[in-house]
This record gives sequence, structure tokens and C-alpha cells, in this order.
Amino acid sequence: MNSPFHMSLPCFSVKGTKSFYVDCIGATYGRNTQNWIDVNLFGHQITFIKAKKFNFNNPNYIFEGKILPSFHFGVIVDFDTWKKVYAKVQGLELELVTDSVYLKDQLGEHQSFFVKDPNGYMLEFKTFKESIDIFKAT
Repeated sequence: MNSPFHMSLPCFSVKGTKSFYVDCIGATYGRNTQNWIDVNLFGHQITFIKAKKFNFNNPNYIFEGKILPSFHFGVIVDFDTWKKVYAKVQGLELELVTDSVYLKDQLGEHQSFFVKDPNGYMLEFKTFKESIDIFKAT
């Protein structure tokens, strides 16, 4: 069963959040008001709700020698989509953790990059060498 997920997160600015997800990432948006917006992130619904100041401590962790953000969310896309989004964000002045291949020549080999949205969330774009490996256990 392929079911879209829904996530609700606080944001600093609905306008800035909309601009990032629509203009920078290429997502679309749906229902919205001055205080919240639904973003269609590759078929998944993220609702951003304007909130007063909030703070997330984003400790990092090390995976295969790379420092990665512990707190993040993302989307798994096909390689062509991944390349298009990566090329688009590279030309923008965004905080970007450049692409890396993880688990090279192992079960679950994938390529990822992270980009920070205007609310401080790290958004991961991931593409698997073999899509059937997404949920396989080692």
C-alpha cells in the first residue's frame, strides 16, 4: 500500500515557507490562510502553521564519516527528479549539505542531499540505487 504521509510543523512565516517550497523546491500548495499552508511535497501533505518563536536543538550525528542533522524529514524520489531538484537548489543562496552516496555497493545504497528551509528544518532528498531496497533489512 502506498499511502501519503501528513506532517504538521510550526513555521515563522507562511509567505516565506510558501516561497521556499514552491519557488525553490518546486512543490505545490493547497489549502491555506494567513496562518497556515498545506504543501504538496511529492504527494505528501505537510501543513505549516505560523507559530510564535520556537526552537529545535538540531544535534548532528555521523554516518559513514559525514556529519548529518539528526532532526530532519524528507522525501524519496526517482533519480531524474532528484537531479532536477538538486540542480535547482544549487543555484540558490540556501544552506545546502551537498550530495553524498551512502552504503555504497551495499543493500540500501542511496544518494542524498539536505537543504535548510526558512524555518530551520533540514529537508532531505533521497534516491535509492534500487527502489526495492527502501525497506529491506540487512
